[in-house]
Amino acid sequence: MSGGQDGGPPGPELDPLGPEGEQGSLFDDQVFGDAVPGMDEVVGYRGPAACQIVGITYRQLDYWARTKLVVPSIRTATGSGSQRLYSFKDLAVLKVVKNLLDTGVSLNNIRVAVEQLRRHGVRDLARITLFSDGVTVYECTSPEEVVDLLQGGQGVFGIAVGGAMREISGTISRFPAERADAAVVDHAPEDELASRRARGARSAG
Repeated sequence: MSGGQDGGPPGPELDPLGPEGEQGSLFDDQVFGDAVPGMDEVVGYRGPAACQIVGITYRQLDYWARTKLVVPSIRTATGSGSQRLYSFKDLAVLKVVKNLLDTGVSLNNIRVAVEQLRRHGVRDLARITLFSDGVTVYECTSPEEVVDLLQGGQGVFGIAVGGAMREISGTISRFPAERADAAVVDHAPEDELASRRARGARSAG
C-alpha cells in the first residue's frame, strides 16, 4: 500500500511493531475469537472519550475529522450542540494513525493507508499488519507478503492492526457508549471549539 506531515527523509530504522508496546501476533486469525468488539455500528463514543481511548489530543481528533482523514462513521458534528460518535472500527483506525505518526510516517502516506483500511470490515482489520520504511506504507495479510517485502532489503517496522484493536478493547469498557439516535445530554469540548469557530466567522462577517 503506497502512502507521505512534512515529507522529509525517513528517520532511523525503528524497532518492529512501533512504540506502543505489545501489538499482538501477526496474522492471528483468533485475535478476538468469536466475540469481535464493535460489531454494533450504531453504538459509538463521543470525541472526548475517543481521545482518551486512543491516546490523542482533541485538536488532533478535530483536525483529522475536518480534513476527512478519519471521519466518525456513526454521527458527524452537524452544528452547535451536536456530537461526533466514533465506532469501534473508527477508534481502531485512529489508533493506527497515532501509531504511524509516532513512528514518523507523514500524514499524506497515512491518508492513503486509511483509505485502504476503510474498505475492510472489523474482522478483516484484525488480520492486517501495516509495514512502513518511513516513506511508503504497505498492507500485508499473510507471511508470504511479509517475506516478499523484507527481501527488498530496506529497514521496515510493522504495526499489527489486531494488536491495536486488542489494546483499545481493553480500555473501551471504562467509557460510556451512546446510540446514534440518543439525545445530546451535555456540551462536549469538541463542540466548544466548533462554537468558537462559528462565533469568529459571524464576527468577521
